[in-house]
Amino acid sequence: MAEGTVHRLGRGIYRKTGAPIADEELIEVALRAPEATLCLTSALAHHELTDEIPSRIDVALPRTRRQPRVNAPVRWHRFADATFHLGRELLQVDDGVRIGLYSAERTIVDSFRLRHLEGEAPAVEALRRWLRTPGATPAMLLDLARRFPKAHDAVLTTLKILL
Repeated sequence: MAEGTVHRLGRGIYRKTGAPIADEELIEVALRAPEATLCLTSALAHHELTDEIPSRIDVALPRTRRQPRVNAPVRWHRFADATFHLGRELLQVDDGVRIGLYSAERTIVDSFRLRHLEGEAPAVEALRRWLRTPGATPAMLLDLARRFPKAHDAVLTTLKILL
């Protein structure tokens, strides 16, 4: 190959130099961990439910999977296999490369469920913003929250206050 036609993203991962602009860190994570799913602050930012610009990428993996070694600034989370795929969608990050992304509803539930990591304020603000989006259905959110006992009561209480 001619020099300069590809550049290295990580160990064994290369990309064409003139390829369209893409998030190379997400490409690396997606290629190293096919089940990787953006969650918490990273997913909230993608869904425009926070003003925070994440300094690292929050990525969930099933508990039974090992986290790969990556150059990207990632904070790994382990989610239960039984609920891992609930609300999981796919996001195109490059030609032929996709990464998981939790839906806005699942991300809100996880924000309440794991509020000991980031605090309760981001979860409440995300819920407030989500309620203002067209098509937001609190009943659907509560139905999903029932699958996560640590989140259900907090989501229900906050919904009662906000509505």
